[in-house]
Amino acid sequence: MYRVHPAVRPWRTLFDTRHIRTRLATRLPYRSHLRAMSFTVTTTLPAQLASIDLSAYDAEQSRLMDERCILVDEQDRPYGAADKKTCHLMENINKGLLHRAFSAFVFRPSDGKLLLQQRASEKITFPDMWTNTCCSHPLDDFEEEKIETDQLGVRIAASRKLEHELGIPREQTPVDQFQYLTRIHYLAPSDGMWGEHEVDYILFFTADVTVTANENEIRDFKYVDKAELQTMFAQEGNSFTPWFKLIARDFLFGWWDELLARKNEDGFVVAKSLAGLVDGGKVIKMV
Repeated sequence: MYRVHPAVRPWRTLFDTRHIRTRLATRLPYRSHLRAMSFTVTTTLPAQLASIDLSAYDAEQSRLMDERCILVDEQDRPYGAADKKTCHLMENINKGLLHRAFSAFVFRPSDGKLLLQQRASEKITFPDMWTNTCCSHPLDDFEEEKIETDQLGVRIAASRKLEHELGIPREQTPVDQFQYLTRIHYLAPSDGMWGEHEVDYILFFTADVTVTANENEIRDFKYVDKAELQTMFAQEGNSFTPWFKLIARDFLFGWWDELLARKNEDGFVVAKSLAGLVDGGKVIKMV
C-alpha cells in the first residue's frame, strides 16, 4: 500500500468528504460523519437495470451517454459492458455496477504547474466543478481501448479524451509518455440520481500542450502550482469533483513533490521520472 506523503496531511481538513464513501481505516481515523460500509460489486450484469429519459438534458451530453463503459469487478477484471447512462445511475451503482475509468494529470514541463479544468454546466454529472485535467473512460466501443498490457487501452483513451475535451492534438499526447501510477476503487454520489463507481487509473503526463477547450465539456481551465491549488481548495465557493478531492487528499501532493524533485538536467519535470514510485499492481480500495 502506498504510504501517504507527510505533506498531504495538513490539507485533509480542507476537504468535505461527506459525499465520498471511503474505507481508509488502515491509514486514516474515521471522522464522526464517516462510517465503514460494506458494498457488494456484481460480477454479472443484473437482469433489471434502471434507465432514464435524457430528453431534458443537453443533447450532446445525452448522446455521449450512449458510449459503452467497460464493466469490471473489484480486481479490475472485465466481464461486460454497459452504456454510460446505465453505469452512472445511482440505482444501478447500488446494485453493484462498477466500471473502468482514468484520471489524467497534465503538468507543464517548465514550471511543474498542473492543468485544471472546470466542467461545463451542460455536463450531466458533476457540472461546474473543478477537477484534474481530464477524467473519462476507456470504451468498450473501441478494441484498442480494451488492451490491458501496460495500460495501453487506458492511455489511448486518455489521448482521445484530451483532444475531445481540451482540443489538445493527439500528436502532443503520445501514449507512451503517460506515466501510470496506480488504480483506486471509489464510489461518489453526484445529485442523488447520478454518481460514480469506478476503478480509476491515475495517469501523469508532462508536455507543452495547445488547449482549445470544447465549450460543451469545459467551462474554464487554468494552470496552478501547489500553493495555488491549495488556496483554491480553501476558498469558499469553489466546488471540486469527489475523485479529485480524494486523489488530492491522499496522493497528489506527495507525488507532485516527487515530480518537482526529479527534474531533468534541463530543469524540466518529466512524468516518466515517476516510474516505479508506486506499486501499481493492486487496486487501492476506497469503498
